[in-house]
Amino acid sequence: MQNELVIVLDFGGQYNQLIARRVRECSVYCEVHPYTLPLEEIRKKAPKGIIFTGGPNSVYGANAPACDKAIYDLGIPILGICYGAQLMMAQLGGVVSTAPVREYGVTEVTFDNTGKLFGNVAHKSICLMSHTDYVSKPADGFKIVGTTDACPFAASENVEKNLYTVQFHPEVNHTKEGTTILSNFLFDVCQCAGDWKMDSFVERSIEAIRAKVGDGKVLCALSGGVDSSVAAVMLSKAVGKQLTCIFVDHGLLRKNEGDEVEEVFSKSGKFDLNFIRVNAQKRFYDKLEGVSEPEKKRKIIGEEFIRVFEEEAKKIGTVDYLVQGTIYPDVIESGLGDSAVIKSHHNVGGLPDYVDFKEIIEPLRDLFKDEVRKSGLELGIPDYLVFRQPFPGPGLAIRIIGEVTEEKIKILQEADAIYREEIKKAGIDRSIGQYFAALTNMRSVGVMGDERTYDYAVALRAVNTSDFMTADAAELPWEVLGIVSQRIVNEVKHVNRVLYDCTGKPPATIEFE
Repeated sequence: MQNELVIVLDFGGQYNQLIARRVRECSVYCEVHPYTLPLEEIRKKAPKGIIFTGGPNSVYGANAPACDKAIYDLGIPILGICYGAQLMMAQLGGVVSTAPVREYGVTEVTFDNTGKLFGNVAHKSICLMSHTDYVSKPADGFKIVGTTDACPFAASENVEKNLYTVQFHPEVNHTKEGTTILSNFLFDVCQCAGDWKMDSFVERSIEAIRAKVGDGKVLCALSGGVDSSVAAVMLSKAVGKQLTCIFVDHGLLRKNEGDEVEEVFSKSGKFDLNFIRVNAQKRFYDKLEGVSEPEKKRKIIGEEFIRVFEEEAKKIGTVDYLVQGTIYPDVIESGLGDSAVIKSHHNVGGLPDYVDFKEIIEPLRDLFKDEVRKSGLELGIPDYLVFRQPFPGPGLAIRIIGEVTEEKIKILQEADAIYREEIKKAGIDRSIGQYFAALTNMRSVGVMGDERTYDYAVALRAVNTSDFMTADAAELPWEVLGIVSQRIVNEVKHVNRVLYDCTGKPPATIEFE
């Protein structure tokens, strides 16, 4: 159990994950729950503080989401953000109306910085606003401590009851002093200690897994990605040879990736687990022959992965536990209460029906990606695996536009390896959110060695993002792009043109398919 907890009650806001991440970055453990979480459950959890998220509704609209009003009588500090601020005001007797001037984007807020929430914040500071409604009359007992030209009640506080509201979003990077404001709420208002640390989490998790599994057998589908690798090593530390990891190499990995995974988890002898590598490249290539539609490619790869996994698992026999590398964003994105389902997550593509197991073990389901990486370092996993670039389950198949062939895979593996190598050489690999090469289905005329060519174009992608929900194209140094382009054209056969994708998300996605 954690020493302290802050709860985020989700009212359908798009930044629910981000609020929890920002709280965790302050070394305070935080969980996201639907706004329908019963009051009794909240009492049992005994949080040090509660944060209401934003949301797309109007508090005065029909069926507007609302929590139990008795929550304000628990004596627990509450911070309402955007919709959460309006809800608090409306429930406590204030008035929320349609704003005469809507605010969207960065706005200068003037703060009364004499209180706890804004005591060390500049008198005027830039914040992100995104609202149609606003508080036109605050509830009794609330003091106005933040204003804009269009929003006279941009922030308020009721110090006696430990209730605080902000109309802006302190959790996003656009709010200049957002982290300071959240930190003030956590430490000055909620009196948190900030004892959420990865080393203690890893230690407690290993002990808990060991106690749960006992002498049982555990099976893990190891993709070689960060999440499954950290989950596998954590289980290895807990139960050793009782764990069997099946690594299905579908031939759609990055250059040398299959060998690197096998080296770390099998040949190095660093981790005490049973490792099975299944080389199923041709099997996947045959299934993908002639297929160009992205969703069909995904389904074929997911289905075939399960079939290979099932065949290998049958050889092991009955297992007691199945390990999945589920992480906290997977849980949240799959839907909380009335929140929109961003995408359904089924690790390993779904569970094999025949496997007879007592329970699924998800040791990372409470962690965000950056916390998973910190756990990986604590567990002794090599840096190059821990900080590897995010990689989709279908692998290079969705970075190859159109039909996937063995020749195209080899072209893309070589081009992508050159790109990643030069990014690392330039020392900018840790400063970019995600970067990779993709193979377009466009062929164009070129000239190489005084001869006409008609070959493929490779597209380079690099984005900066804090949450992967939105992203901006990274402005890479021109000299780096020049070196990458020159090397790819000179060293990779059947490529005569290199393009750079400068589209953000939205309107594009980060991946190509």
